[in-house]
Amino acid sequence: MTGRYFLLALVVFFCSAAGSVHAAGSAVAPSAGSESIGSTEMMLRRILVSASGLIYWGGVIVQARRVRKKIGRTPNLKPKGTKERALWLGWMIVIFGWIAQPFFVTGEAFVPALVHPAALIAGIALVVLGYLATLWCYAAMGAAWRIGIDTGGTSSLVQAGPYRRMRHPIYSFQMVMLAGAALLLPTPVSLLILVLHFICASIKASDEEIHLTAVFGGEYREYMTRSGRFFPRL
Repeated sequence: MTGRYFLLALVVFFCSAAGSVHAAGSAVAPSAGSESIGSTEMMLRRILVSASGLIYWGGVIVQARRVRKKIGRTPNLKPKGTKERALWLGWMIVIFGWIAQPFFVTGEAFVPALVHPAALIAGIALVVLGYLATLWCYAAMGAAWRIGIDTGGTSSLVQAGPYRRMRHPIYSFQMVMLAGAALLLPTPVSLLILVLHFICASIKASDEEIHLTAVFGGEYREYMTRSGRFFPRL
């Protein structure tokens, strides 16, 4: 039920935001032949990015609590070993940058080529679709969802829904959301956050694949031949 409230809040929030795009655009005053951003649109962009990060990671907490109730233990929330702690530091930088950057960024830091109403709309669409797809992943994983590698393992390999053609769709849809955030706040910092996330996700995905190959053997190796890591294998 809590997840439904999150989804409803997300839809209402972003529909309201999308309805504000036209109004925000009216506050934009062109200058020297390039796109500039008015105060209303700047505030809209900041709210969208920060709220999307809060909603996403709030949803992760809700999902962790839901899974904990089903399996009777924490779904590997604490990092184990030096490598995992280093990865968690990377994730924390991503999370902090995603949520906090809007409070410090100014329009002067924007990449001019990405300041356009179409980029604003595309950014909103990517954030919304990325989160909806993440909820799809949660539904497909069910009680098998984990944050870290679970040496206890699960009895079956999830291959339904988005996992049919992608091995790590949750990481993929995080990147979709961060790409949307980068369009909303097109700064070098946004691009660095996206790159850092890709690096962390790639390392984590590789570790998970090694673990799952050890657990499921030939079944997982066969699964890898017909699925992509972050992008669907058609």
